[in-house]
Amino acid sequence: MSKLLYIKANAKADGESRTFRISDSFIKAYKEKYPADEVVELDLYEAGLGFLPKGKINELREAVQQNDRNHPILKFAYEFAEADKYVIAEPIWNLGLPAILKAYIDYVAVGGITFTYTEKGPVGLCHNKKAVNIITRGGDYSSESMETLEMADRYLRNIFGFMGITDFETIATDRLDVITEDTDKLMEGAIQKAEEAALAF
Repeated sequence: MSKLLYIKANAKADGESRTFRISDSFIKAYKEKYPADEVVELDLYEAGLGFLPKGKINELREAVQQNDRNHPILKFAYEFAEADKYVIAEPIWNLGLPAILKAYIDYVAVGGITFTYTEKGPVGLCHNKKAVNIITRGGDYSSESMETLEMADRYLRNIFGFMGITDFETIATDRLDVITEDTDKLMEGAIQKAEEAALAF
């Protein structure tokens, strides 16, 4: 049995997020295909995730040394490390991630839990795991002129790799805010792609 951590980062009210329409379809198909697996849903806004508090870095280091799994901040890193699979769902905002998702990464990328330092440099500790990033974007970031501006999926792919998760797939839905596009058709295609990807995840 595998444990899937479903990380949601969108400030829109329930039922309004196009991102979650796609990612929820993925999760539904996944549960039907793998009913014995555990799926843990983490909505970062509902969790009330904030930024790392000032002056707490030394406290966090001591808590890592003590393996304090109930620490209010480190509990997110331990939960992340214990998962086998990850589904991340977010829109692109201002060419990058929603700030709350970056804050979450700062909670989970913790030396001694998800990576470690060696004499040869940092090494990820999250081995034999895989992730899929489900991202919605208003423009077309697949084009050569826009690709270099995309810093959301690119960042997640790099930071997950830093923690040892190199099996990383992206399901991106572009052009959702282009007025000449049939957004319903784009969404239908994205949902179908997500459902198909879930069956092999």
